[in-house]
Amino acid sequence: MRSHPIISGIVVLAIGFMGYWLFAGSSPGYEYVTEPASRGDVVRTVSASGKLRALNTINVGSEISGQVTAVYVDFNSPVEEGQLLAEIDSTRPRAQVTQARAQVDLARASLAQALAAIRQAETDVQVQTREFERRKVLEEKGFVSGAGLDQAQNALVTAKATLSTAKAQAQSARAQIAQSEAQLASAELDLQRTRIIAPAAGVVINKLVEPGTTVAANFQTPNLFQIAADTSKMQVEASVDEADIGQVKQGQTVRFTVDSYPGETFRAKVQQIRKSATEAQNAVSYLVILDVDNKDGKLLTGMTANVDIETGRKRNVLRVPVSATRFRPREEDRPQTDDAQGANAKDKAPDKAVIWVAGDDPFSPESKTISIGLSGEDFVEVKEGVAPKEEVLVRVRTVGGSEAQAQ
Repeated sequence: MRSHPIISGIVVLAIGFMGYWLFAGSSPGYEYVTEPASRGDVVRTVSASGKLRALNTINVGSEISGQVTAVYVDFNSPVEEGQLLAEIDSTRPRAQVTQARAQVDLARASLAQALAAIRQAETDVQVQTREFERRKVLEEKGFVSGAGLDQAQNALVTAKATLSTAKAQAQSARAQIAQSEAQLASAELDLQRTRIIAPAAGVVINKLVEPGTTVAANFQTPNLFQIAADTSKMQVEASVDEADIGQVKQGQTVRFTVDSYPGETFRAKVQQIRKSATEAQNAVSYLVILDVDNKDGKLLTGMTANVDIETGRKRNVLRVPVSATRFRPREEDRPQTDDAQGANAKDKAPDKAVIWVAGDDPFSPESKTISIGLSGEDFVEVKEGVAPKEEVLVRVRTVGGSEAQAQ
């Protein structure tokens, strides 16, 4: 050292630095992020998506075929009950009405003829009856032969047969009148149906015809318009996965958003749970109907709704973030025996969970098994196992770098 003081000094410094490095240790390069156990609300929700529909949508169709000659409404037109929406060419129905009226008049004329024949036949029967009675008296006195009496009797029978025929003809004429009047009523109804009338007040949400369109109603009634009877109240038809449908009950509170109004939340109520399942790509879901108040008219039919159904709520309970129940520290920072005990406790009881709390040494956290209650999206209820304001680990963060949820 005396011979080479400079070299000796460098060697001593190097040895000292290596000793400090070995015994003092180096910074791990990461740190644990914690959040305190706090009191507040825990909300459990079921997420779904659906479409907005009018509470009462009426399809207005045509029961007769023909060409549309006029359309008096357009999309979003407000209409009143009984308002004229469109007209179909009425030339043929008018001709059928005229023909049916002529048939009625003809049947009534036939009835008048039959009634006149009845009156004439009744008179003839009366005359022939008197003649027969007179000849019968004369025949008893010997003034008229038996052949003359038979002739009078035959005339009386013929008169009665004529009367019966006239009465039958009158009955047939009455039936013909009824039939003709029914045909007239049908023709007049078809004529009325050329005028497409709004069955209820509302708003036209769909128009499927224009002037000149030919309507064919031979096999089924074609739809011409769709009217939303009352847009101040609407429904959301939400599709809920089979794994979540057991949590959904009638009357539950619902919050949903639509893309048209970002940042705005709308409220609804569960009105009905349809029991018929829908299967698509091996995924089974059920339709849940939600009642929505739309007094301000913002919501429109067909909008996509992103739905959160509140299936449970606990108020002012001790809670920890859900991420704390999933997080595990780095392998080198946790005692293997404690972690194994906590994991086994969680596996044996579904109402248990393992969390890690900060200790005096930030890199030596302690595991705790807690009893949990209601579990929501962000927080889980803690019944026992952790104290209020106790710091629980939720993620790890690289110093000067990124964060991770678990190790």
